[in-house]
Amino acid sequence: MQLFYNDTLTETSTSIKFSREESKHISKVLRKQEGDALNITNGKGLLFTASITFSNPSQCHATIDSYTLEARKPYRLHLVVAPTKMNDRYEWFLEKATEIGIHEITPIICDHSERKVIKQERFERILLNAMKQSLQCYLPKLNPAISFSNFISTTNHDQLYIAHCEETKKQSLKDVLKQGSSYTILIGPEGDFSTKEIELALTSGYTPVTLGDTRLRTETAAMVATHSVAFINS
Repeated sequence: MQLFYNDTLTETSTSIKFSREESKHISKVLRKQEGDALNITNGKGLLFTASITFSNPSQCHATIDSYTLEARKPYRLHLVVAPTKMNDRYEWFLEKATEIGIHEITPIICDHSERKVIKQERFERILLNAMKQSLQCYLPKLNPAISFSNFISTTNHDQLYIAHCEETKKQSLKDVLKQGSSYTILIGPEGDFSTKEIELALTSGYTPVTLGDTRLRTETAAMVATHSVAFINS
């Protein structure tokens, strides 16, 4: 199955015109012709089946035949992860977390952050490609980067967790997760959260957790958290 994306499609859509880039992919790479079927999602849960009515490398048209609303996952995961020093490590996390199952991502700028600027458009493309590759119909939301203090001051009714490396009393994340819930999990930069940030999170209702016995890189910690939530809810 090859999945295409168009965020303008709704339940009332009857046809679609593909971009030049996608038209070239459909016509020249996949060698699709008039009458061939395509699968398209709007990234909001709708999966459409369509039939090609016109196909060439410059422009491809299709008629919408039917659609279904794909079921959402039985939980909601929001990971708040500090940007890594090397962009490719964060990009790897975005791709793999999307494949496993994540709903929202917020890059957070901390006291010890070495990188304070993200490539929003590039990161969004990675999320989109990962959604299509893994044949999912819900595109994760990528928020703009925000400072730790500004994020922690927002109202949040999720289960709240902060994974940090300080030698203080912490519970294992897998032991405190409750099934079928909404979760917000904070993952710090390579230098970890500062003591001030940890104290601020705790006073804001976050539960301190550990992700294992070894010291993990930022992107690895984020992946362990993503998998733990998915596993608990499987």
